[in-house]
Amino acid sequence: MGRRQVSGDARKIARERIVILFARAGQFFPSYSEGSDRCVALARRIAMRHRVRIPRHLRRRYCRRCGAFLVPGVNLRVRIRRGKVVATCLRCRRQRRYCLGRRSNGQTHDT
Repeated sequence: MGRRQVSGDARKIARERIVILFARAGQFFPSYSEGSDRCVALARRIAMRHRVRIPRHLRRRYCRRCGAFLVPGVNLRVRIRRGKVVATCLRCRRQRRYCLGRRSNGQTHDT
């Protein structure tokens, strides 16, 4: 039994639905945080089923450990430390680190 083939049209629709679900999660969050977490879970299931990567800007909007939809200042603490961004989920206390990278003119952030 082999893997089933996923068509290009199905992947395109899956990407669109993932973006829509994250937008809905943002709308739900202020009043219904469980609903926003459910939208994130559905988006992740769609991505896994259709073997589609969630875009980077959306991947940083949820916690991989507890599945919470993250909003800076509410359930996400963001700090800059030693040239890296440290994002802490305030529900499960998991920390994720992102490199700030380089500036477009070739200078580093140290200067």
